[in-house]
Amino acid sequence: MPVPERDETPRVVPAVSMRDLLASCAAASAVSTPPRPAPSAEPRRPEPERVSGHREAA
Repeated sequence: MPVPERDETPRVVPAVSMRDLLASCAAASAVSTPPRPAPSAEPRRPEPERVSGHREAA
């Protein structure tokens, strides 16, 4: 059985300029990116090697 066509007119979406689109993407990226750690005056010590995360069976 064919589906009847709708008599509705499609909604008109206001146009967004490419400049505004790119600006909003850049702002969202800046907000969602965590801040970088501040560089310290002390030299960093090497971190001890970590175990692979698996525990041995009992």
